Amino acid sequence: MTATPSVFAQRIASAQTVLKELGLVACLVPSSDPHLSEYLPARWQGREWLSGFTGSMGTLALTQTRAALFADSRYWAQAEVELAGSGIELVRIETGASTQHVQWLASQVAGGQAVGVDGAVLGLAAAQQLRDALAKVGATLRTNTDVFAHIWPDRAPMPQALVYEHDPVFVGAPRSAQLSQVRDAMTRFGASHHFISTVDDIAWLFNLRGSDVSYNPVFLAHALIDATRATLFVANGKVPVELAERLRADGVLLQDYPQAGPALAALPDSAVLLLDPRRVTLGLRESAAPAVKVVEATNPSVFLKSRKSDAQAVHVRAAMEQDGAAMCDFYAWFEAAQGKQRITELTIDERLTAERAKRAGFVGLSFNTIAGFNANGAMPHYRATLESHAVIEGNGLLLIDSGGQYPGGTTDITRVWPIGTPSAAQKRDYTLVLKGTIGLSSAHFPLGTLSPMLDALARAPMWAHGMDYGHGTGHGVGYFLNVHEGPQSISKAIPDVNMAMQPGMITSIEPGLYRSGQWGVRIENLVLNVAAPTAEPFGEFLEFETLTLCPIDTRCIQKDLMRTDEVEWLNAYHATVRARLSPLVSAAGLAWLVARTEAI
Repeated sequence: MTATPSVFAQRIASAQTVLKELGLVACLVPSSDPHLSEYLPARWQGREWLSGFTGSMGTLALTQTRAALFADSRYWAQAEVELAGSGIELVRIETGASTQHVQWLASQVAGGQAVGVDGAVLGLAAAQQLRDALAKVGATLRTNTDVFAHIWPDRAPMPQALVYEHDPVFVGAPRSAQLSQVRDAMTRFGASHHFISTVDDIAWLFNLRGSDVSYNPVFLAHALIDATRATLFVANGKVPVELAERLRADGVLLQDYPQAGPALAALPDSAVLLLDPRRVTLGLRESAAPAVKVVEATNPSVFLKSRKSDAQAVHVRAAMEQDGAAMCDFYAWFEAAQGKQRITELTIDERLTAERAKRAGFVGLSFNTIAGFNANGAMPHYRATLESHAVIEGNGLLLIDSGGQYPGGTTDITRVWPIGTPSAAQKRDYTLVLKGTIGLSSAHFPLGTLSPMLDALARAPMWAHGMDYGHGTGHGVGYFLNVHEGPQSISKAIPDVNMAMQPGMITSIEPGLYRSGQWGVRIENLVLNVAAPTAEPFGEFLEFETLTLCPIDTRCIQKDLMRTDEVEWLNAYHATVRARLSPLVSAAGLAWLVARTEAI
């Protein structure tokens, strides 16, 4: 964040002036784009530009006299710092799925008044919730309000990077086969057409990748599929001619990006359109003629892409080996340099990225590296900046959460390391988190178990000591795609049928403990759902194969808190890490690896 608090206060004031000019009493600024993405191209990072809050999730609501930022517990400490002096109120919500901003807006308006929002970036389901809440107080929602068109003079243009084909060596199936699977699902829903806006679904479906969004190898596009052809709406010039020809041979036509809305408007009245209400914006939904029948259901591609094939799993394991080797070489340097070089949180980001860049197939990071020392580690989504970062010195805990993109997989790993001498309290917290990671990693569960039902397995060791954490325990991970994907979520979310655990899903396991202003602990591995052998007549079971390969520090363990089976799990994990990474690391990395994988 380079601007000062007064700059954000001025921007808020400008937005409030626009509200008055437009005859609006309030407006909503969601963190979204026309594809409802989690990570946004620069053009749609308006909430950050307006408020100064840099978290990846958060909703800003404005009235003519007030401004409020709604953020969940992962961002509370960060938001307090970034919003200071801006005049924006921080409203603490329990989870990112909270709709508290809807109730807040409804409480600020009266009958006959209007609230504005840009319907081009507002989800269909979110729009209906907001409309219903406003209707109860007699207010209306105007969906043609893009406040940034009036106040953001240097707004970024649409991204222009080229689209490219995912290397056939790594893809799971040809796009013709994946389109056939989606069409089979359309038939089950009785749909003649299916419209998709989510960029990771589109990238998966067509075996294409891009670089329009930082850290995610995706590109901005919409897709419309019928029984015989698929139309990909992507900006002119982004798809090379040779690739366009290969797409055409597979029945995929290209149209310019802005033509998605008109294509929906041109559907015949007899069409039956399959839409995902949580993954399509209001603006695009309203493009379809009222006579078109709409079937609302989760995009079939959400489920299809979540189940990695056996061949893809082989590539993921290889990517994890490369990523783990990079981590070992980095940590070997880091430990040798402590006390001899000035190391900051920024240094860690730079050096760790450089080590990953040396590895075979490395494409880029899968998210901003989080390197948080002591109090900074207590902010789950902390990011060091030139203006504010810590030097790694003295005593405490260093939390590093990082990941990489490879053509054969996406990685996401968190480790915590002692700096100097950790305290007894730090060791206790670390050990309880480790017990949570091991407890969930060791689980056996019936095929189809709803993923939130597994959440308590990771929290139980902390609950026993009266402790908890505010974020989810695990998220789905893409295959050379977004580091966050569904449908599964190991969390306190209310389970629904879409969250059933199936073979081939890759999920993070990342319990944590955070003491504001002191330290944070999180230990994260990625795991693969695989069949669990059973001789009992109670149906099929699944278990987790731990994919992530990097030592878990044993110097922070309070061993009397560990059960024998937990120690055995850790020792077996370290034996696997040593065996698979030893051939891939440098001499210094090997010495470090051997030392950090000694049995306890």
